[in-house]
Amino acid sequence: MMNTLVLSRPVLSPPFLPNKLCISSGRLAPNNVSFLSRKSFRAKCATTTSYEGGGNVSKFPRSNVWDPYKRLGISTDASEEEVWSSRNFLLDQYAGHERSVESIEAAFEKILMTSFLKRKKTKINLKSRLKQQVEESPPWVKNLISFIELPPNVIILRRLFLFAFMACWSVNSSAEGGPAFQVALSLMACMYFLYDKTKSLARASVIGLGSLVVGWICGSCLVPMIPSVLLQPTWTLELLTSLVAYVFLFAGCTFLK
Repeated sequence: MMNTLVLSRPVLSPPFLPNKLCISSGRLAPNNVSFLSRKSFRAKCATTTSYEGGGNVSKFPRSNVWDPYKRLGISTDASEEEVWSSRNFLLDQYAGHERSVESIEAAFEKILMTSFLKRKKTKINLKSRLKQQVEESPPWVKNLISFIELPPNVIILRRLFLFAFMACWSVNSSAEGGPAFQVALSLMACMYFLYDKTKSLARASVIGLGSLVVGWICGSCLVPMIPSVLLQPTWTLELLTSLVAYVFLFAGCTFLK
């Protein structure tokens, strides 16, 4: 009786059991492996299936290139427009591959950061060099620089417009008479700006008159050197000298402390 039962219910060992098929990839997962091995095998089959399903997506071939310029296919002296153009072209070409897009963006960001650091370093070097030259200059140069300041651009443009208007006014009225009235108005404006800055009438008067005298002397020396061919017949020596004086008045009330 026992022999009959044993023969009617045969026990098959694991090697004789049929192997499971990974349908998506056509691979066989043997039953004689452990449970963890089977689990990892199934995960591998699923990964392979998902990759093979999107196999038509091209992969960026230079993802592992260390140099960001070579990765984007540009030279190290490429302009900013070339960098952007190469980046946009590669992103459009490999838009379906996530790792390729990340590699392209990483190279692009690295190039931008390198360019920013170079610009910042250049500015710092220019400031440090200028500061070093000022420190190494003679004492009289340091004292002269201490009287100079750089106001905001708005103030510079406003005063430049004022003295440019005075110069145009002097040129247009040169046929009627000399620019004495315009020079007087320019001197008063220069002294007003200096007084508003220094709050000292004496200092404003000295700097204003000094700027006018120095400008008039320099104009008297420079104007005769100009070829007469470049000058209009109505432009007198007094007019041209006053134009030079306007420049000195503008510089005196704008950049001097």
